[in-house]
Amino acid sequence: MAATRYRRVLKLCEEWPVEETKRQRDLGGFLRQRVAQAFREGENTQIADPETCDRMYESLVRIHTNYYKNKYPRLKDTTFTGVTVEDCKMILATDILKQMEDMKKGTWKKLREKFYAKKPDEDSK
Repeated sequence: MAATRYRRVLKLCEEWPVEETKRQRDLGGFLRQRVAQAFREGENTQIADPETCDRMYESLVRIHTNYYKNKYPRLKDTTFTGVTVEDCKMILATDILKQMEDMKKGTWKKLREKFYAKKPDEDSK
């Protein structure tokens, strides 16, 4: 029975898209990592709680197939701010978040990073 569960979860991982714009923050990548941890022995892995495993699998299937999005359709594809899905995806991309983080730094910190080869924390040691 564990082999069947393993194959089902593996198939779900193959179908789950990986978003390249969200490096190291992608749900598909995280899912693959957790499956590798949970099924270290592949089909021979012994599952301690099969019911919980089945519930988790069914939940992931509902997320993957947009079950609730289809069950409860929205009138508009925007938020209350008027931001579209495409805009949200762009804003949440790793590169954009890094740029925004760099913009938040103060002028003094930017200058120190630019002119010091070592980190400012190493000066105080």
